[in-house]
Amino acid sequence: MTQSARRIATPDEFWAIPDEERFHELIAGEIVPKASPSGEHGGAQAGLVQTIGPQFQGPPGSRGGPGGWWLAIEVEVLLGGTEIVRPDVAGWRRDRSRERPVGMPVKLRPDWICEIVSPSNAKHDTIKKLRLYHHAQVPSYWILDPRDATLTVMRWSADGYVTRLRAERGETVRAEPFHQIELFVGSLFGDDPPEP
Repeated sequence: MTQSARRIATPDEFWAIPDEERFHELIAGEIVPKASPSGEHGGAQAGLVQTIGPQFQGPPGSRGGPGGWWLAIEVEVLLGGTEIVRPDVAGWRRDRSRERPVGMPVKLRPDWICEIVSPSNAKHDTIKKLRLYHHAQVPSYWILDPRDATLTVMRWSADGYVTRLRAERGETVRAEPFHQIELFVGSLFGDDPPEP
């Protein structure tokens, strides 16, 4: 079926899916099922939250880290009025949002999104969602790929996302927007951090 012949799904059709069955996203007028997470996907998601969360979730200076962020896992986010996504992990700067973003969907654009690639949704995360997040002006976009244990860090620019960092298991990096801390990439994939 050609792009012009494809029927465009509406947000009302998306919201008609019962909550307990709505593991979908609405991207470019298409209702797209989210991939069922593999052990590698779930482990990378947990590794990211365990690594970033304690340092950044909370008011500035809280918990002994830089703080300054609201972080959320798998929340529905409305972008551009018609696109509904469920990022693996999303974050909002507290200096831009004094209150935790709430609702279903969350209507405030995230300042950072991380998608974790699954084999069945790789094209969505690396092409379709990348374009959507760029159009919505999400400042920072990370892609974690458990298939080759890599982290890609991108920053928004008018012409398209600029890759600021590509790192792999075994490396320690400073990855914006969380560059205040050193991040051992392997910890995102279940590796123990190196001895100090």
